[in-house]
Amino acid sequence: MTDYEDEDEELDALPHIVLINHEEQYSLWRADMDIPEGWRQCWGPDTKEACMSWVDKVWTDMRPLSLRKAMEEDERRTREDAGQKGSG
Repeated sequence: MTDYEDEDEELDALPHIVLINHEEQYSLWRADMDIPEGWRQCWGPDTKEACMSWVDKVWTDMRPLSLRKAMEEDERRTREDAGQKGSG
């Protein structure tokens, strides 16, 4: 194993947290590091593996929140347009 790989394993063994941003996107972060602006802690601290497992369970839709909302609005408009054509 190289020194670089040893260092990675040591860092991975440190406690981690899960962060979330305004677009409901997640990021794993070492618990000993400052949380970057625009993010907040939503889970942890725990092992890196446990944090990754939690994210796998809760982040089932990778689309950013703004895209999901825009797509929902498009679907709503399409339904309304179809309803107006059917009743007219």
